[in-house]
Amino acid sequence: MSNINVWENAEPGVKRKIFEPGKTIMMMEVHFEEGAEGYEHSHPHEQLSYCTKGKLEFTIDGVKTVIGVGETIYIPSGARHGAKALEPSILLDTFTPVREDLVKR
Repeated sequence: MSNINVWENAEPGVKRKIFEPGKTIMMMEVHFEEGAEGYEHSHPHEQLSYCTKGKLEFTIDGVKTVIGVGETIYIPSGARHGAKALEPSILLDTFTPVREDLVKR
């Protein structure tokens, strides 16, 4: 069953909707309740995260950075990273290449 354009739970207090991917790029919208965390992980994909609501603290390879509305953060391929919502927040995450581990076609 496809999970494209369907809201699904990721971690506690975190839900995501994956948009129809292109050949080598994809995007998803991620909603965080205040205090919710995107657990630390890594993947071989490059990632750009754009904040459309709220404020989040990212940890990328041990370095903490806070972003807010209208700001973006780059996560290199293979970097260990996670995020914590400092208030209710929304991100648009873009990945290249497509994260086949997330996309159920």
